[in-house]
Amino acid sequence: MSVAKKNHADYSDFNEFTSRDDTFDMLLMSYESLCEGQRDWVCNLSNAASLLWHAYKSLNVEVNWAGFYIVRDGKPKELLLGPFQGKVACQSIPFGQGVCGAAAETQMTQVVSDVGKFSGHIACDGDTKSEIVVPIISSDGKTTGVIDLDCGDFNGFGESDKIYLEKLAELITKTCNFN
Repeated sequence: MSVAKKNHADYSDFNEFTSRDDTFDMLLMSYESLCEGQRDWVCNLSNAASLLWHAYKSLNVEVNWAGFYIVRDGKPKELLLGPFQGKVACQSIPFGQGVCGAAAETQMTQVVSDVGKFSGHIACDGDTKSEIVVPIISSDGKTTGVIDLDCGDFNGFGESDKIYLEKLAELITKTCNFN
């Protein structure tokens, strides 16, 4: 697979791939290419949110929200809304609350097949049926944010999603300055 593209918008075209693994491989390569020479987290995560949105849409996964919550200076135990694709969202989430807060606090990926069965789920969008949240961990072991994806179907995410989104979280740590 080649990531040599003519236009930046071409990176969001995942239609040539039929498998999840091929789509996710291209997403990771596209993210790395788009971040080359750029360390600003707003810029890089904005493109990452778009890549996630278009990758899942190309796989016919009913993603209704794809984006990030970030820990900002002065609020070490709170996630604030970052770049995303989808409907408007909750602006802040304390560590330990909801799926995002659980991932941030435990530093473990949360794959929730039915959000209605997740104790303390924060319903930003009543159409969401399943969710995956992956923590973004800094090189010094602190949670700097989370990748959050919501799906309009039950069981929208599985092991393959977990593996590739954790790889994306590692790339984000290497390509973004969060200060």
